[in-house]
Amino acid sequence: MKILYICTHNRCRSILSEAITNHFASDHIQAKSAGSQPAGEVHPLSLRYLNEAGIPTDGLQSQSWDEFEDFKPDIVITVCDSAAGEACPVWFGQSIKMHWGLADPSKLEGTEEEIATAFRECIKEIKHRVSQLQGIAVQSLEREQLKNALNQLGAQ
Repeated sequence: MKILYICTHNRCRSILSEAITNHFASDHIQAKSAGSQPAGEVHPLSLRYLNEAGIPTDGLQSQSWDEFEDFKPDIVITVCDSAAGEACPVWFGQSIKMHWGLADPSKLEGTEEEIATAFRECIKEIKHRVSQLQGIAVQSLEREQLKNALNQLGAQ
C-alpha cells in the first residue's frame, strides 16, 4: 500500500507521518509526504523529536506534491485543516482520500517543555493511527474494501 501525506508546507506533521509510517510499517506501507506550498525545509524540531523517538530522519525533505505524479498513492491523507480544503491535483483522482486533523506542534508558543510535550503527543497519535493503517494494509484489500475499512477507522 502506498500513502502520500499532505500538509500545506510539508515541514512538520506530514514529515512526522512519513517518517513514522516508514519506520513502523514499511513491511506493508510505503509512505511519502508533500505539500501544495512546501516550505523547502523540514522544521528542525520535527527532526529533533523524531530522533529522540529513535525514528530515522535520513532523506526527509520538504517538497511539492507535483513531484509525486508517478507515485500513484493508494491513499492520500491530509494532516492539516488548510490542506484538507485544498483542491488536489487531478492525478490523485483514483486515490482514496482521508483527513487526519493533527494539531501543529511547530506552531505552539510556550516553554521548551510544553513544545516538547506537543511534539511527543503528536508523534504518539501518529504512531497509533499508523498501527491501525498497518492492520488494514496486511489484509491486501480491494479498493472498495479498503475504502470501507478506512471509513470504519474514521468512525472510531
